[in-house]
Amino acid sequence: MTDTATDTAADPVRDFIARTIADHPVVLFMKGTPDAPRCGFSAQAVQILDHLSAPFVGVDVLQDDGLREGIKAFTDWPTIPQLYVKGEFVGGSDIVREMFQAGELITLMTDKGVPLGDADA
Repeated sequence: MTDTATDTAADPVRDFIARTIADHPVVLFMKGTPDAPRCGFSAQAVQILDHLSAPFVGVDVLQDDGLREGIKAFTDWPTIPQLYVKGEFVGGSDIVREMFQAGELITLMTDKGVPLGDADA
């Protein structure tokens, strides 16, 4: 039994999330845009991805309440931002920061074949 009003097969928000994650190697569901984050946690995640020169797509969850709630339900994760690498949910801002500081985020991206920019440039 489900509490949702619609079947997941006919859920356009869930379909959009799944398609976005499938179509892009790195996706950050965030508040605001990469150029103009609208919360400190989203800004921190963008800063980390920019530091790694990771190519990513930012999806502004504030553009649509259905999307904002839908991404939380999609992963069963209560907070935003949410980072996905090669279709895999990595975590929110705290996890992304901890992984970055430990060197685990760059390892994850490299292992998954995400092309990172030249850190020496």
